[in-house]
Amino acid sequence: MSEQSTPKSLHRGDCGAVVEVGPVRFGDGSYPVIAGPCSVESDEQVFEAARIVAEGGASMLRGGAFKPRTSPYSFQGLGAEGLRLLAEAGRRSGLPTVTEVLEPDQVELVAAHADMLQLGARNMYNSPLLRAVGRSQKPVLLKRGPAATIEEWLLAAEFVLAEGNERVVLCERGIRTFETETRNTLDISAVPVVKALTHLPVIVDPSHASGRRDLIAPLGLAGRAGGADGMMVEVHPDPSQALSDGPQQLDAAGFQDLMHRLGVLTVRDDIDRVDREILGLISRRLGYSVEVGLNKAARGMPLYSSRRERELLDTLAAEAEQWSIDESWVREIFELILTHSRQAQRRALANGRPAGEPAAANS
Repeated sequence: MSEQSTPKSLHRGDCGAVVEVGPVRFGDGSYPVIAGPCSVESDEQVFEAARIVAEGGASMLRGGAFKPRTSPYSFQGLGAEGLRLLAEAGRRSGLPTVTEVLEPDQVELVAAHADMLQLGARNMYNSPLLRAVGRSQKPVLLKRGPAATIEEWLLAAEFVLAEGNERVVLCERGIRTFETETRNTLDISAVPVVKALTHLPVIVDPSHASGRRDLIAPLGLAGRAGGADGMMVEVHPDPSQALSDGPQQLDAAGFQDLMHRLGVLTVRDDIDRVDREILGLISRRLGYSVEVGLNKAARGMPLYSSRRERELLDTLAAEAEQWSIDESWVREIFELILTHSRQAQRRALANGRPAGEPAAANS
């Protein structure tokens, strides 16, 4: 792309932009995964799909309400009712939503229900629609057209940016080539090329690129290795019954496997492991506290020392700063732990046995 033809707002500069969609951030080094069905088909279907992707670690929920189709006789989506169902599924699952808008006069309606507006591959050249979503100031997901050059794709984004909306995420979803084994050809090289040219985040869509669920994971991993800022993937509770694009949609098990291979669930597993370690440490602390209480009682000493607890809380609060943890939060947590430690000591004295983990197990 020549310097003369490249809009200055698309020059990368020193750093890339971060596009926020609620709590989700594209371009900050994380790897958000947008997942959900190709089409919103019913309340039962989209609510179950939302549950699957939320539990699997997705960051956002996708689902088509207005569906652009090659054949006029194919399922065209549920329209406004689909928007309502998608929004409700997002609320139930706690996930921000993204869905496609097809016409300028739909922008206001779609923007009222979705957290992010998608411009599909067919509409990448639709400048009135590009300007309309730009004026909405909603985050925009702009898919690359199947025959678009990278320059044309970036210039399409410029129509949105020119309206003052800089919250644009680009999506590489495959281009049309002579190859027939896949639906399209995922242009992995476009990811690093685009990231070198523009400040905008770019994600990949292996579902539409391949048209085959068995290729979604390999292409998704390739996109991530190429530097993509995230991924969009289609997930359906029962792809064999899908009203559109069934062969390229994952079921619950397939999505879980994909997330494991991406490493997303590895982080969630680490969180679960840390939580279990915290429980074990609390149990150990209770055991030690009970042991101290029994020793104090045997020597006729009071169980509670306000000075000792004040000194402990002051010490922990001072150390909290080293761990970048809020001091007041640390005090609140340990005040609760100390309260329950005293209760455990009293129960142990009343029952004649320790509570929590036995002291012998602490050695």
